[in-house]
Amino acid sequence: MEAQTILYFRPAEEQMHKNTAAKRHWWENASLTGKVLPAETTGGFFVPVDCQVPAFYYKKKPWPGEVLLQAMETARNGAPGLADAYLHPQIMTLMSDEYINRWEPRRETVERLAAALLASCAADCLYRRGRVTVLLGRPEDTDWQMGMTRRLLTPYLPRINSLCFCYEEVEGLDIWEETADELEAYGYDYGLVPEMRPYLASAEGLCCGREKYGGVILDYADVQRQPRVEREGQTIYADLASNPQKELSCARKNGRILYSSPLKYLDTIVKSGYDKKMYAEAMSSAQT
Repeated sequence: MEAQTILYFRPAEEQMHKNTAAKRHWWENASLTGKVLPAETTGGFFVPVDCQVPAFYYKKKPWPGEVLLQAMETARNGAPGLADAYLHPQIMTLMSDEYINRWEPRRETVERLAAALLASCAADCLYRRGRVTVLLGRPEDTDWQMGMTRRLLTPYLPRINSLCFCYEEVEGLDIWEETADELEAYGYDYGLVPEMRPYLASAEGLCCGREKYGGVILDYADVQRQPRVEREGQTIYADLASNPQKELSCARKNGRILYSSPLKYLDTIVKSGYDKKMYAEAMSSAQT
């Protein structure tokens, strides 16, 4: 079976601009070069390809969307294995909505990223504290989110003793009936009885209420649900939506919440060795 490859298209670092800027005949041969990193970088979950995109090309004219699209497609087609792409938000701003829709990562890609993220920053916390809170996102994606959560947590379930799902109530929909098969699987195999808690209405929108959470928080929601976090111990916040507002909120908690996301994870693995070492040390110190 071919390895999964994920191309990470991100803004080029400043020192790269001169090397990657377009040559005089840009229109004829625009191209992007990807650096293939070893699968060991992600713990074997996938093969990462670092593909930096310069902000401007020849004579500082902005990227035409169709030229960038063609260059990115060429890079993806030339990547090893079964290739998919993940776009940095700044790269998305260079495209029209029509082109952005073509570059939504496959669900399998999202799941692989999430699995690698949990293994790198949350595994120790899952084994030690055994507590997981899942903030479900859009109701129409509940089936996928529930199935993905079970697959993500399977390696850690023997050590998990508390699992709670927070969800958005939908009129006429019985969440217990809709998720019965997934919830029962935890009980059959691990004797675990998950909780289901609806989001509560507030002035800022739906939120998690006054209950306090700890351990690992796995967040699928596009917007903030504002979970209250225990003061004791370290909480790992895995934001699968890579929402910058959530990262900012976590940063305000005086180090009690360690934030990570697919975007932050990909940024980390393509940085220099020094940056990766500093990130690893921060993760290690936070989990002890």
